[in-house]
Amino acid sequence: MKIAKILGLIVLIGLVLFALIQLVPYGRSHKNPPVVQEPNWDAQTRAIAKKACFDCHSNETVWPWYSNIAPISWLVQHDVEEGRSKMNFSDWGNRGRPIEEIASEVQEGGMPPGQYKLMHPAAKLTEAEKQTLIQGLGK
Repeated sequence: MKIAKILGLIVLIGLVLFALIQLVPYGRSHKNPPVVQEPNWDAQTRAIAKKACFDCHSNETVWPWYSNIAPISWLVQHDVEEGRSKMNFSDWGNRGRPIEEIASEVQEGGMPPGQYKLMHPAAKLTEAEKQTLIQGLGK
């Protein structure tokens, strides 16, 4: 009986803590800034980038339902902020990274990252899609 009470108290404390962290505002902005300038790309290249890259590397992020629940919201917001700071398809003139570096990341499978592909299976790029994306960005 004592173990049941202790477990019940632990669950109650866990639920209270979970409810309290929902009050932390970080990870709740979900505001996409305006698009400034996109690359000079064709529709096919843009479609590939949209499905595999835009959520973290553009100002057109689609915020999934779980991005509203802390602590997951904190991770999602952090990933989007970091992704946009490294390369942003919506502010292409200030991308900061050479095309060769971007191409290397895509070709070697570093982008999109594994944790993103787990939640977004459509983001897994075929070899042909990787080549199309790399060639389309090089224009």
